Amino acid sequence: MSDNLIDVLLGALNDLKAKEATQVDVRGKSDVMDVLLIASGTSNRHVKSLASNAVEDAKKAGFQPLGVEGLESGEWVLVDFGDIVLHVMKPETREFYDLEKLWSVEPAGRSAD
Repeated sequence: MSDNLIDVLLGALNDLKAKEATQVDVRGKSDVMDVLLIASGTSNRHVKSLASNAVEDAKKAGFQPLGVEGLESGEWVLVDFGDIVLHVMKPETREFYDLEKLWSVEPAGRSAD
């Protein structure tokens, strides 16, 4: 996991006034990623701008996203960097899916250490 990439992404989100940017450590809960970064934008245009700015700043810092989904609509944009996945959403979408709560639940058969 790259703390540098997390810093770049959080900086890019803060530059454009993202709302409630947070990171969720999902190591031990997911085999495909280590960290979720989640932030809200105030409108579809803001969500698109936040995600685009994060991708642009990451590329400038030498990090290439594996994929970007949802940029067309701007309701929810997912940017996959492998170990780090960025979700930028409108507040109502974020509230509905509540990824922070979803990923805070311990998987069946595993206990919190």
